Amino acid sequence: MNLLTRLQQGPLVLDGAMSTPLEHYGLDTNNQLWTAMALVKDPQKVYQVHLDYFNAGADLVITNTYQANLPAFLTAGFTETQARQFIRHAVELANQARDDYEVKTGKHNYVAGTIGPYGAYLADGSEYTGNYELSVDEYQAFHRPRLEEILAAGIDVLAVETQPKLTETQAVLELVHQLAPDLPVYVAFSLHDDHHLADGTALATAVQAIATDSQVVAVGFNCVALDVVEPAIQLIHATTDLPIIVYPNSGATYDPTTKTWSDPASGPTFKELIPTWYHAGATIIGGCCTTMPHDIENVRAYFDTLE
Repeated sequence: MNLLTRLQQGPLVLDGAMSTPLEHYGLDTNNQLWTAMALVKDPQKVYQVHLDYFNAGADLVITNTYQANLPAFLTAGFTETQARQFIRHAVELANQARDDYEVKTGKHNYVAGTIGPYGAYLADGSEYTGNYELSVDEYQAFHRPRLEEILAAGIDVLAVETQPKLTETQAVLELVHQLAPDLPVYVAFSLHDDHHLADGTALATAVQAIATDSQVVAVGFNCVALDVVEPAIQLIHATTDLPIIVYPNSGATYDPTTKTWSDPASGPTFKELIPTWYHAGATIIGGCCTTMPHDIENVRAYFDTLE
């Protein structure tokens, strides 16, 4: 069945981080391309991470294209042709893992091709502040090459994620209308707190602005602290009837300057909060930074109790 039909049948398990499992497999992600460097150095490890998440119970995995944008590859010394090949291959790896899992188990899963924000390319934490401003044409020129390759490889849904600015999100959606007018899209915002996007835009305003888009099939947020999740879900739930997607961080705290994570603070754990998020209104739940397949196993285990 297609993803839209599946969404109507019950909650979906999303995957977790790409960087943490890659590091677990011995790959250094502390470089200007972040996890996209794995597409150059060891793409088989990317495939394995996707497969690990399917084995953990994920229904939907996200391609390793968040940081895989054309300017980043060019800055790193690659040609445009090479960059486009890396981006397309990233999608092919996820699709192959999905298909191999289905052959093994008979269960059909899904792949989300991801578009990270311009702020992620800046590599200075701007995806958490929205402290940049481009024109619509400039946003679209930045995102177009990556989107073209993602679409060429074939995906089930487009993930427009970690979005700190409504203006950028709207520019991306306009581009999607041009290039893939029938493709389902979900939008996940980057938040400053439980009522605002990273750049200060009211979350309710942003949700209302995109909820009427005919291609948007789910809306939510990612890469946030655990204490933000429940109230932000409640706000979105009161604003739209669209399915709500959330994939917070594991509970660790990120320092964008040193690009390091500190141990989780005290309080309820990711695992303990999964039922709370579901009952608040989230129907697609996964993990973002520093989450691992075992975290996704916990989401799967909880959703299985609902059946």
